[in-house]
Amino acid sequence: MEKRDYYQILGLGRSASDQEIKSAYRKMALKYHPDRNPSNSEAEERFKEAAEAYSVLSDAQKRATYDQFGHPGLAGAGVGGFDPGAFADFADIFGDFFGFGDLFGTGGRRRSAAQRGADLRYDLEIDFADAVFGLNTEIKFPRMEACSRCSGRGAEPGTGPTPCVTCGGRGQVRYQQGFFSISRTCSACRGAGQVISRPCTRCRGEGRTRVERKLKVNIPPGVDNGTRLRLAGEGEPGLNGGSTGDLYVVLKVTDHPIFEREDLHLHCNIPVNVAQAVLGAEILVSTLEGQENVKLPPGLQTGAQFRLRGKGVPSLNGQGRGDLVLHIKVVVPTRLSREQRKLFEQLMNLLPAENKPSEKGIFERVKDYFVQ
Repeated sequence: MEKRDYYQILGLGRSASDQEIKSAYRKMALKYHPDRNPSNSEAEERFKEAAEAYSVLSDAQKRATYDQFGHPGLAGAGVGGFDPGAFADFADIFGDFFGFGDLFGTGGRRRSAAQRGADLRYDLEIDFADAVFGLNTEIKFPRMEACSRCSGRGAEPGTGPTPCVTCGGRGQVRYQQGFFSISRTCSACRGAGQVISRPCTRCRGEGRTRVERKLKVNIPPGVDNGTRLRLAGEGEPGLNGGSTGDLYVVLKVTDHPIFEREDLHLHCNIPVNVAQAVLGAEILVSTLEGQENVKLPPGLQTGAQFRLRGKGVPSLNGQGRGDLVLHIKVVVPTRLSREQRKLFEQLMNLLPAENKPSEKGIFERVKDYFVQ
């Protein structure tokens, strides 16, 4: 039977790139793979046909010969037909998807890959002032560590793992399927090639146990709510020689009864009475570092602001510090003694004319405005 065009088999044009050829073959291989289509001779033939097309078009020299002379050119050069050895570097199509360690018998023993340990998270609540000035503290958190009884081997002390009898210590079981042989990861040893006949009584063969770890944590000045501190290598230990994960300490800062934070600046409201607002005054203001004298000028209005430079939050990079912003709020008394009321009445009579109530009614003032 006459062979079909290799480009037609993969559904490509002759100008297809190497990546397009590889992608097209991947799709067909997954679609027609015999493991997905058991006892389907047509799917097996389509798979073999796609594999042959890829073995030629993925090789620059073979592709050039095929483009120039077609199938006869390949036959004359002793090239063509299904070549299982051409796919030793294409395990990602089959090995990852189907769990096969070796297709066509081209690879060796599949070893358990090193796995990085998991990252851990620890939520830590700190006071407002500690977030501003920094803190050294100690935390306790659970994590998995190598079993102290078996030193992480998983076997009872004095014993050790033995070769798996199912796979003969290879970690894979090979069997024939259709026109090629396939190696699957051994289910008995999970690819390790060894089994533990006497598991450790403490960790039950896992090689790890959960322990409570104590750790000193340095919280730098200037952290904020939600800040994450990364402690490298303090997470879960890796498997099969993999690196240890990290521990992330996530901060939650409590609210302050007086101060509110905005970036590196602190804000607070300062109440002053009417006399202080009119005449000015020298008052004591609370900061996170104690009290300071602040001189207020006469004629203050509600909403006036004053800054105390460098009394805010330090920058995490150590460059500079924010300010403390004072927001003035003039407090008007709601209950007066007889003497206080008399004094305010005298004051009202002494106020300048522009501050006295107008003798004209509201309608007369509106009329004057439009008549102008």
